[in-house]
Amino acid sequence: MSDQTLHISMYPWFAMGHLTAFLHISNKLAQRGHKISFFLPLKTQSKLQHYNLHPHLITFIPLNVPHVDGLPLGTETTADIDLSLGSLLATAMDLTRPQIEQSLIQLRPDFVFFDFSYWLPALLRGLETNIKSIYYSVINPASIWCGLRSLVLPRKNQLDEADHRSFSIKLRTHEAQALDAMLNMKYGSEVTFSKRFVTSLSDCDAICFPSCKEFAGPYSNYVEIRMNKPVILAGPVMPDPPGTQLEEKWARWLGGFKPRTVIFCALGSEYILTKQQLQQLLLGFELTGLPFFAALKPPTGIESIESALPEGSEERLKGKGLVCGSWVQQPLILKHPSVGCFVTHCGSGSLNEALLNECQLVFLPNIIDQIINARMMSGDLKVGVEVEKGDEDGLFTKEGVCKAVKAVMDEDSEAGKELKTNHAKWREFLSAKGLESSYIDGFVHKLHQLLG
Repeated sequence: MSDQTLHISMYPWFAMGHLTAFLHISNKLAQRGHKISFFLPLKTQSKLQHYNLHPHLITFIPLNVPHVDGLPLGTETTADIDLSLGSLLATAMDLTRPQIEQSLIQLRPDFVFFDFSYWLPALLRGLETNIKSIYYSVINPASIWCGLRSLVLPRKNQLDEADHRSFSIKLRTHEAQALDAMLNMKYGSEVTFSKRFVTSLSDCDAICFPSCKEFAGPYSNYVEIRMNKPVILAGPVMPDPPGTQLEEKWARWLGGFKPRTVIFCALGSEYILTKQQLQQLLLGFELTGLPFFAALKPPTGIESIESALPEGSEERLKGKGLVCGSWVQQPLILKHPSVGCFVTHCGSGSLNEALLNECQLVFLPNIIDQIINARMMSGDLKVGVEVEKGDEDGLFTKEGVCKAVKAVMDEDSEAGKELKTNHAKWREFLSAKGLESSYIDGFVHKLHQLLG
């Protein structure tokens, strides 16, 4: 049975971090001969084409995303909008249901991997087929644990209660308030975020995380007990090494500095700082006295990143500080020998890339799953330092940024040595030959078992 090839459909939330994460697991499965039918917005196909390493087995199925009043014309993913419009995009995604249903009737896959489309398991049951639904979570089990805990669902048994007490992750006041607001906010037409979240977990046939027991075992156990269904760990699904070269202009600039001295900061495609916070971040880098390369989106309402820079900074930092408002080749920059510190928003993909490289880590999370990632990395694994923020307002200062960077870059301090040692241990673990293959093979075996 386990030698038979599977046909899996992928239907991720329309956000680039979700789309690329689903494509990474698709590549791993296609490498083993399994067929993938990948649903994605029509114009987004060109942005992901180069990530498709097995086009003979991974077929993109473009979706026409219906227009919803309030969204800019042509909106397809979260990269096209402000975070505040996410609910309208969820409505637009839900409106692709007829396209999904028609395609699945024709495709008849063995599984559909999904995350935000809470209605999908019921749709599959209505088709009266044996197509199984897999909730594929691009966020780690600790974040799901945090969401379930906040919703105060009925506990299953004493083990559940004991596990609940043993976890060390704590939210600050503003973070707990933000989580509560997010869970209760409308996210789609007549559905709250919490309903979308809990229904997806409750109705699916199994839950899967691209993680491993060494990182997230207790949290995945908790989810399995709480939801009373199989939880499968696919292992640390690492993206394949980029096959391109770093752009010459960036390679030339980075090449002008000593090894491990440059701060590289990238906060993802959806983290938009206010002008005040952007300036505090850059001033904090300036305070360290170290060269830095920051890839940041302009604040809302400001056309270019240059217009948001601190007064006089361009002159003060000429040749030593670089701020870019467009996409950059993050994996290749992290591999450059001059980069010694990575300031990250703690998206799962960025953390995977960071752990495989030698640069020290500073965490500046924004939304709840990034915050949980930061707490795990700084608390449980002790591989980096989180920038301090106000408990009530969630704001950081230039002094806090400088303090965090100096803490990880000071290799002579006991704390700096511990961080470097721990990072090296996890880098060695993640790079171990056979780790990923073992997890993926076990994952495929468990998928076959679900089919019966």
